[in-house]
Amino acid sequence: MKTIAKETLTSIAATLFFAIVLCGIYPVVVWIVSQLAFPYQANGSLIESAGRKIVGSEWIGQNFTSAKYFQPRPSSAGVGYDAANSSGSNLGPTSKKFLNGTIKPTALPAKEAGGALMAGPDVVDFDGIKLRVLLYCEQNGIPYQLLLGGSPADPNPFKTDKGDYDQVKLIAAFNDEAKPLTIRPNSFIPGDAVTASGSGLDPHISPKNAWIQSVRVAKERGLSLEEVKAEILKNTASPQFGILGDPCVNVLKLNIALDNLPVH
Repeated sequence: MKTIAKETLTSIAATLFFAIVLCGIYPVVVWIVSQLAFPYQANGSLIESAGRKIVGSEWIGQNFTSAKYFQPRPSSAGVGYDAANSSGSNLGPTSKKFLNGTIKPTALPAKEAGGALMAGPDVVDFDGIKLRVLLYCEQNGIPYQLLLGGSPADPNPFKTDKGDYDQVKLIAAFNDEAKPLTIRPNSFIPGDAVTASGSGLDPHISPKNAWIQSVRVAKERGLSLEEVKAEILKNTASPQFGILGDPCVNVLKLNIALDNLPVH
């Protein structure tokens, strides 16, 4: 009994000791050192605008809706760039969903009493590579061809009354087994422009992607192409230690730099 009691007390003492050291003292020491030595990184690498307003983190991508901004990589993290839901699509390069996208039906509450559901319009469930390529070409003025069963296709049946592409119709046509719709760009499309990163939070794009977008951004902002490309170069990071990874452009930093340029 004495041995059991001794071992029990020893176990309790060891548990309390390591709990205090590892769950109390160690985190406090790490926090103090990080706040003293690396306060910017330790607090999320947050970036402020000219008005001292926090607009994002250097290491987490975010969406930009205006055409005057450089666009980041697509994201599969939650509803997009959700740091609490970091993830990729986990779809392989041969996946039909990955290539063609998918649509899903929606349900609308009926107006009749009783609250029964009625079928609503189909919506995009997953956009897919083909749709991303088409929209990237449209946004950046890249010529392309729509092909239906290998022959040139009229784009009008896939557009709305306003002249915009109906994404649901496009995805349905991409998935047509008998006569699939596809797209052929006239020039190279960088992979990072149409694929998401594994985390869904990548804040960088490739320099090639940035060069292609620079024409649109310069036009929308009323800047010369040389001015925009100069900012791209300033915000291009080299591979770590000169050998790890590829050159990349931080989208948030680049967009803020452009916002801070003097208005012509």
